[in-house]
Amino acid sequence: MTAPVFVVDAVPGPGGGFLLDGPEGRHAVSVKRLRAGEELVLTDGRGAWAECVVTAAEGKDQLTVEVAAVHEDPEPAPRITVVQALPKGDRGELAVEIMTETGVDAIVPWAASRCITQWKGDRGLKALAKWRATAREAGKQSRRTRFPEVADAMTTKQVAALLTGADFAAVLHEDRAHPSGALADAALPAQGEIVLVVGPEGGVSPEELAAFEAAGAKPYRLGHSVLRTSTAGTAATALLLGRTGRWS
Repeated sequence: MTAPVFVVDAVPGPGGGFLLDGPEGRHAVSVKRLRAGEELVLTDGRGAWAECVVTAAEGKDQLTVEVAAVHEDPEPAPRITVVQALPKGDRGELAVEIMTETGVDAIVPWAASRCITQWKGDRGLKALAKWRATAREAGKQSRRTRFPEVADAMTTKQVAALLTGADFAAVLHEDRAHPSGALADAALPAQGEIVLVVGPEGGVSPEELAAFEAAGAKPYRLGHSVLRTSTAGTAATALLLGRTGRWS
């Protein structure tokens, strides 16, 4: 079992002590019940992390650790971003959770024209906060040291602009007739940015598909079955992680 991960604002330097308190300290002491001699990892969620050993637990929310070594994980290559159309209900958080556990690097909420759910006003801000909190917790749970970035929600025009800067861009599409074929056969870059667009349950509209194709994103299918919007991004990310060698 690998050491549990806890998030800090800044990773402490090696050779010294550190007090883990607040919500993370409470989780370590009261939930994980860590005690002296056990190991844990402190990370800032941006690639920096420290190997630590617990020296003492105090009260219900304070843990003192000794920092044994500090590391910096490099940016993964190629970087994988999933543009996720807004699912209905809590399936958005489900999509974020599983994509984070799988290894996606960035998630972009997309207000597609056929989305039943639309983020507006305070409701939209709360939904975005939930997505970001989910990515953070899933990153900890899956022992990541670099958590996925969850961007502000984008319009179709903004997504098209994002796609123009990608080294490879694809729209996951259920139509087998497209000449681009299967994502499993696409030529992928070894470096740079890969961007995948996942449409809503009602599908990507012809107008959106045309805008994305004009921006350089071709439609690709995943397989012979049609996946739900909340699972397609995870399946595509796993496929690309294997094909690009990031899972080797």
